Amino acid sequence: MAKESKSAYARAGVDIDVKMEAVGSIKEMVASTKTANVIGGIGAFGGLHKIPQGKGMILVASTDGVGTKLKVAAMMNRHDTVGQDIVNHCVNDILVQGAKPLFFMDYVGTAKVSPSQFKSVVAGLCKACRENHMALLGGETAEMPGLYPAGEYDLVGTIVGCVKRDSLITGKSIRAGDVILGLPSGGLQTNGFSLARRVIFDMCQYSCLDKLPGTNQTFGDALLAVHKSFLRPVSNMLAAKVKINGMAHITGGGFVDNIPRVLPKAVNAEIDRSTWQPPTIFNFIMNQGKIDRDEMYRVFNMGIGYVVILPKNQLVKATNILRAMHYPYHVIGVIRKGSGKVVYKN
Repeated sequence: MAKESKSAYARAGVDIDVKMEAVGSIKEMVASTKTANVIGGIGAFGGLHKIPQGKGMILVASTDGVGTKLKVAAMMNRHDTVGQDIVNHCVNDILVQGAKPLFFMDYVGTAKVSPSQFKSVVAGLCKACRENHMALLGGETAEMPGLYPAGEYDLVGTIVGCVKRDSLITGKSIRAGDVILGLPSGGLQTNGFSLARRVIFDMCQYSCLDKLPGTNQTFGDALLAVHKSFLRPVSNMLAAKVKINGMAHITGGGFVDNIPRVLPKAVNAEIDRSTWQPPTIFNFIMNQGKIDRDEMYRVFNMGIGYVVILPKNQLVKATNILRAMHYPYHVIGVIRKGSGKVVYKN
């Protein structure tokens, strides 16, 4: 009787050898993200990192996922951008409080590890970690056949950063008269993809390779546009001693749910929607899906990925820094007396 070439576990859907080979293939990429504060290398049960030096340093942590943008990655069979998405998303989340990243950890759950797919995802993670000057300290890759559809996976990340306690930005200092700067997003970022996919692929019957009307870009490329990190422009403003009273990352919930997270209860954020032009993909979804404009601004970022709230007398200094970087921005609103809400002017 011939001996089975695969183990019982492999026949059940989990091949440990394939998984370990895939993990081994990424060691060089992960090592390229190593910073001076990392102790040891990949493969231990826990990643090791020195405690930040300095008086009054505190840690800031956040966890998030890529969501159903992964469905588009699977449709396109393109996995080199979603790793960047989750790293940059998490960087922006802690940046809101003035924190800079120290290290990142990832979780990949899948029915069956595809070595090429896995390596492509990790390449994206490593690229973004290097760009944000932090280490990919470790992670977990789990094969769970029956839980995930064949060929698909989930991607989640956790970030840890640090900030001096006396430099922590909470929004408590926001006052009526402050101005609101908007930094443009690269696209949908990592939110609203269930609605976007329904309109584009189900209702309109387009494919990922079809051109987005009015552009030279395919729907797939428009949807997979990388979620930007706003670390560089914000860090440059902070380094130049621009007084920032509050910031918000415009993710799920748009303006109306994210900006109030940092607003004092005595003020409103008044957003003037005439101050920028939403990218074509948003207008296509709104028009073809017959979606109410206010709902669009709650589901999507509508072209503004991050907002910075600062005293009016700091505006020239801040915008001079952004112009010197050739970094685009819009002055999208003001803070007025109110009750801790976002209101739209137009």
